[in-house]
Amino acid sequence: MLLIGSVETSAQDSDLARIEYTYIPQTDSENSISRFRGLINFPIRLNWDGSYLVAGFEYRNLDLDFEDPVPFSVDELGKFQLFRTTLAYTFKLKNDWRFAAKVGAEANSNFETGKITNDDTNFTGALFLIKSRSGDTVAKPSRLILGLNYTTNAGRPFPIPIVNYYKKFHPNWSYSVGTPKTNLKHFWKKKHSVQAYVTVDGFFSNIQNNLEVPLQNGSATAENISMTMIFGGLGYEYFFSKHLLFYAYGGYSFYNEIRLRDEKRNSLFKINERNTYYLRTGIKFKI
Repeated sequence: MLLIGSVETSAQDSDLARIEYTYIPQTDSENSISRFRGLINFPIRLNWDGSYLVAGFEYRNLDLDFEDPVPFSVDELGKFQLFRTTLAYTFKLKNDWRFAAKVGAEANSNFETGKITNDDTNFTGALFLIKSRSGDTVAKPSRLILGLNYTTNAGRPFPIPIVNYYKKFHPNWSYSVGTPKTNLKHFWKKKHSVQAYVTVDGFFSNIQNNLEVPLQNGSATAENISMTMIFGGLGYEYFFSKHLLFYAYGGYSFYNEIRLRDEKRNSLFKINERNTYYLRTGIKFKI
């Protein structure tokens, strides 16, 4: 998932750098969502075989354009930012297995006070076992990822399991099943690939000065805002080189919600639940 401040599987991400733009117009509405994302991961090779430290930094800027009428002020709900730092450690095990552990700290908020507060900060941790068979001598490369991810802002007092299986079953075909993405990909002419996919996206962020939301029986205080979407669609990739590529994904949501939540993550107000279109494009450099 690409949830700002929520469950992610970037601990096993092969991206060393990425710049990305996402645009989500909301159906039957003047509302829209746009997001810029940039990240960099810097691997540091250690003295023993197959062991690395990986230092990472990520920035996201999310713009919410609210045009639909709502019974509260949206003046401070227009822009949210995330700053995240991570440190991962990974080493080889026997029989093509690899262990990885990752910790991270982040601040994500509308930052309307102009500074970072305690409620803006969250901490994450993840453990992974990865079984990978790849290389020039492997006819059908594959990868199995088993993991647990925990974050202090998910509103759940337990780690969330992560399972994903990838296989290139033909020189021109591969598939991936699990979280955060399931896809079927076709490669052609070495520089191009297309895929059909289902994936999860969204965000979770603090509202620094909180917001009073009218209810049927009085009002309540919203302290957080979240979005969860499940998309399906088509994607295209163009490889400038083996490691540098351009990508574009378009699709339509099967599940879509934007909610204001109280301090216990209870839902107070649903801003929009209509399914909608989705566009994401960018450039990334990967291992």
